[in-house]
Amino acid sequence: MFTPSKADVRQFFCSVHAKAHSGQALDAIETIASLWINEHPEYQPELADLDAALAALSNNAADHSHAFLHLSMHLSITEQCSIDQPRGIRQAVELLTHRLDSLHDAHHAVMDCLGQMLWESQRSGKAPDGRAYVACVQRRATQD
Repeated sequence: MFTPSKADVRQFFCSVHAKAHSGQALDAIETIASLWINEHPEYQPELADLDAALAALSNNAADHSHAFLHLSMHLSITEQCSIDQPRGIRQAVELLTHRLDSLHDAHHAVMDCLGQMLWESQRSGKAPDGRAYVACVQRRATQD
């Protein structure tokens, strides 16, 4: 399994941003990332300066990791839905998207559930609980 470093993640998103803006061809995952980048124009300055993004890692300054984490979560949720893993996530996200009338807003709600699942996994030292994650998204999809 591939586990990218923070530098790898920053380089990927900055590269996608640069390629998209220069009209270069994007592969499938880059195309998906580019679509999410376009949904977040507020991240354009961070994505336009790879050197600054990488330097922020080494100087422990108030970096813009939020942009990279946020885009990574969008990409993760998109991939989870494409393969329906954990099982049921695709339908739960589709229901939430319908309820909110926005895939983007649905992803933001799903991020809360994803973050909660990861936090609980780290806290307990156990594997992430995919069922609890899907149940969280399902609850959000059926809230009044």
